[in-house]
Amino acid sequence: MNIQELKAVIDNLPNLGADNARVEFKAAERGFPKSLWETLSAFANTPGGGLIVLGVSETATGLKAVGVTQPEKFENDTASLCDQMIPPLRPLIETHRIGGRSFVTIEVPEVSFKEKPCFYKGSGMMSGSFVRVADGDRRLTQYEIQGFLDGRGQPLYDIEPVPDGTRKDLDPSLIDDFLKRVRRRHPKMATWNDEKILKTFRILTERDGQETTTLCGLLCFGEHPQTFFPGLVIHVLAYPTETEGQVGVHGERLLDDVKVEGPLLTMIPEAIAAIKKNLTKKTFVSGLLREEKWQYPELFLREAVVNALAHRDYSPFARGTAVQIKLFPSRLEISNPGGLFGPVTEERLGEHGLQASRNSFLIKLLEDAPVPGEDRTVCENRGTGIPSMIVALREAGLETPEFIDGRSQFRVLSRDHSLFDMETLAWLSGFKNIEMNEHQRYALAHLRKRGRLTNPEYCRMNDCDSRLATKELSELTERGLIIPHDARRWRSYTLPQIQGAPVKGVQKGGALRRDWTNAIMDLLMRRGEMSRKEIEEALSLKQQTVQYWLSKLIKKGRLKRTTPAQRDPTVKYKATEK
Repeated sequence: MNIQELKAVIDNLPNLGADNARVEFKAAERGFPKSLWETLSAFANTPGGGLIVLGVSETATGLKAVGVTQPEKFENDTASLCDQMIPPLRPLIETHRIGGRSFVTIEVPEVSFKEKPCFYKGSGMMSGSFVRVADGDRRLTQYEIQGFLDGRGQPLYDIEPVPDGTRKDLDPSLIDDFLKRVRRRHPKMATWNDEKILKTFRILTERDGQETTTLCGLLCFGEHPQTFFPGLVIHVLAYPTETEGQVGVHGERLLDDVKVEGPLLTMIPEAIAAIKKNLTKKTFVSGLLREEKWQYPELFLREAVVNALAHRDYSPFARGTAVQIKLFPSRLEISNPGGLFGPVTEERLGEHGLQASRNSFLIKLLEDAPVPGEDRTVCENRGTGIPSMIVALREAGLETPEFIDGRSQFRVLSRDHSLFDMETLAWLSGFKNIEMNEHQRYALAHLRKRGRLTNPEYCRMNDCDSRLATKELSELTERGLIIPHDARRWRSYTLPQIQGAPVKGVQKGGALRRDWTNAIMDLLMRRGEMSRKEIEEALSLKQQTVQYWLSKLIKKGRLKRTTPAQRDPTVKYKATEK
């Protein structure tokens, strides 16, 4: 980090309010921070790494630059501590002087997926492994650590033999269709007998000298796999309001609750049918033609459901956890156990040529297994699932989906919001005299809806490479249409707007923010008490933004917490105004 970048961070402290997902501030007034190794581990295990700044104190009123008195000693102590990490870390450690004070910056790189989890040798892997979550460091669970270890190689959970599972547990009609298709698609196997094909595709195996089914064989072709694995199901839940657990106008907590069971080949269409039962149709008129379309395109639904079942974690740790599909009035969430696998991160999702699957044999089966009653297979196994979801929503005129990796869970979130509604089109028309292409128009519409955009998101939504994205984002920046924030690998962009109007100046410290005061107050006045997470979801905002405005409103006396501690996980906020 150069001195100009650090100066921008220091100048912006009044607006930051606290640590965030990428930056950790430590005062170090009483000596070298004892818990620094936790943050080193957390950033090393988190995509993109992070920055630690020594010399910034977190007070009741916000962040304050205090500097450090022993910068050279702190540099040496940090380097020594990094040697005690497994694997050893080599961060960039520098001292800068700003305003007569010294600050030590530690840029922690993410370690390779083949070396995760990074942990402090003195505490061991189970107690010394952390990950960055929002503005803090959280110790990894045993399940998350196992997930990192599995990601170093190729897990074989999907071909484990199923105790007591036999060929009789497989559906003869599904197996027959599979064998016919395999012989048709693979000429070399046309003369093979059934048993050779079933064992080659790892549908059958041997255990203690006895023939038995494998997990993936039973999941795809079993008559009822849940006899052996009752947790491997799909739950489709429809909620009456935007907040999970909140009752509807008639006191109902759920509008629908469907448990989908059976083999994967039939679960997929049944799950889609259960979703569509709870969707609405929209009418579109083009000339003399009238067309009805589902709330979410069926291609998106199919790809998202297949993705959740094909890439979920089937290790013993996760076999009791179901895939969940949650429908709210204006959004759809599909989640599966197990975070992203190996080299795949949120930023790299949809990247051309990037393919990594924890269930390689299951994916191979789904690539060759025909959908019952149709002349196509379940999936392509070409890394096209994520791009297909994005294209389907884009063609339907909806916002791009969000992909959220929680290490132990992966979630796809889609909102029933038109990206180019009348208001957005009218807003974009204000830039008609400014030269821009469709990629850039799409990015501006996305920013107007979501508030923030990164280079990888731009690549994903426009199906382009990073170099082109950087060029086109730079053009928008030069024309004053977007504002860059942070530096290098953490750079993101926002619109130069405050309270919805074009900015003619900047706030203190150069921070450009949209004022969310009225939106948060209106929301709480209508709904009563809400947690920070509920506010984030209702307004489609980032955690850091919501926390900033909540702190502002509390200082002004317009809000109060239901518990004294700001970081209490049960804390909710309510308006003090009538």
